[in-house]
Amino acid sequence: MSTRPLMGFPATSQDDYQLNVTNILRHAARTFGRQEIVAYGMTGVRRTTYADTYRRVQRLANALKQLGAEPGDRIGVMDWNSLRHFEAYYGVPGIGAVLLLLNIRLAPPDLIYVINHAEAKFILVDETLLPLIAAVAPKLETVKGYVIMTDKPLTEIQTDLAPLYSYEELLAEADDTYKWPVLDERSAYGACYTTGTTGRPKGVYYSHRNIFLHGLTIASNAEISYRDCFYQLVPMFHALGWGMPHASIIVGAKFVLPGMYNIADLGSLAKPLVDEKVTVTAGAPALFMPMLEHIRKLEEKPDLRGARFISGASEPSLAMMKGFYELTGAEIIHAYGATETTPLVTINRLKPWLEDELDAEAKWDMKRRQGYPVVGLDLKIVDALGNEVPHDGQSPGEILIRGPWIAGRYYNAPGSEVQFTANGYWKSGDAGTIDAEGYVKITDRVKDLIKSGGEWISSVDMENEIMAHPKVLEAAVTGVAHPKWEERPIALVVPRPEHQADITADEIRAHLSAKFAKWQLPEAVVFVEAIPKTSVGKFNKKEIRESYRDIYTQEG
Repeated sequence: MSTRPLMGFPATSQDDYQLNVTNILRHAARTFGRQEIVAYGMTGVRRTTYADTYRRVQRLANALKQLGAEPGDRIGVMDWNSLRHFEAYYGVPGIGAVLLLLNIRLAPPDLIYVINHAEAKFILVDETLLPLIAAVAPKLETVKGYVIMTDKPLTEIQTDLAPLYSYEELLAEADDTYKWPVLDERSAYGACYTTGTTGRPKGVYYSHRNIFLHGLTIASNAEISYRDCFYQLVPMFHALGWGMPHASIIVGAKFVLPGMYNIADLGSLAKPLVDEKVTVTAGAPALFMPMLEHIRKLEEKPDLRGARFISGASEPSLAMMKGFYELTGAEIIHAYGATETTPLVTINRLKPWLEDELDAEAKWDMKRRQGYPVVGLDLKIVDALGNEVPHDGQSPGEILIRGPWIAGRYYNAPGSEVQFTANGYWKSGDAGTIDAEGYVKITDRVKDLIKSGGEWISSVDMENEIMAHPKVLEAAVTGVAHPKWEERPIALVVPRPEHQADITADEIRAHLSAKFAKWQLPEAVVFVEAIPKTSVGKFNKKEIRESYRDIYTQEG
């Protein structure tokens, strides 16, 4: 913010006590030392405890110091949702270094850019991901060594990377006690790079204070406690696993890691939900939707009554939310955020008086909204002139956010200052509305709103209405150029397997006509086997627009 805060009467609190993230695990080991951490892997299931994991984290800290890591060094980690990755969440920042999380889905040019831009000193990499790092290693400018995360001896690892170290051998040789330094809480804890569809990735460097406060906020708003079992489905390289690892450890919950998983093998991914008695998890609809389809095919449906599935990245469809609830008893809870917001901004829980006032269908419709802002953040929606829009649930504008876990700038990214206001708000690029109860509803990305004949069409609402059709598995809507109307919507539709031969474009338009005006309906409805997605599971509308840019301008 641009102005200094007003100073009142001096307090007597220990306000200089620093919020260091490693203290979260130190507390957990002390208070919930016997609580389980369960790590699934290719060789089986490993069960350990908070206390034993804390000892390994201290070994990691000592090992990193022996390698020559210093406070302020950026240390890259490329791994699945593994126990070693979890250990790095505490061991790397604990010594004052910066945990640089590397997206395993980045294209090589972007991966090279991120590692060089961050000036990473070491890279910790899982053995299965060695080819990704080996392919870019010749172009890495600052890396001084690679630590292989594997159970195998180095003699069995085939790679040209050098110098090479074994994660497990380093830990075996290190002491299991470490005197953590007191870090200034404004020091960078970790970094994630945005993975938008335009421009270079931009670095968001989260402070210890940021992560500590965000973890507490996630835990309270997701209502996680030591009685819960949390399943870490969100990739831990993406926005710090949405803050869920820290939130779970703060409250002492049982913590389950799926390891390396493939969306094509949903049986093994869904199995821990039942075996470990999972009560809370989080993920994107791109993961939950195929998981629901897997459950539909099971003769015996899992009993997940009372489980809460936090859904983000894109709006969950009503069909998906109803499907999980009706088949398993699990509740989908919509939340909203971004890499720049750590990510929690809003969460959708139905207020008690709305429970009494709304009928069943109105409650389901309410669950489609992104929710109300969590405490600690300022959120407003502004029009094109920067004026705040009314809280009427109708007036659209761009969502602006500021607060203690919101980015105030990007790291070393000249020209990006335009994404922040003079008084400290980050411009999200999301278009939405806010109602009198404070519930935010995103209508689109600002750049993805469809302007047809001078009127606006929400692609998000149209997508979700198409996905409510019983023959549809997935749908994406975007605008493409039109010679008369400026833009018109195009709908890409993935039919359910059993309906690939008997679904028509007219059926989709007839279904939409119940909620949309005739002029809003898409002339082009294209049936496809899959919809292009970004590295974080969102619809890649830039690619869709490019692929179908001439669909309304071609003859016929």
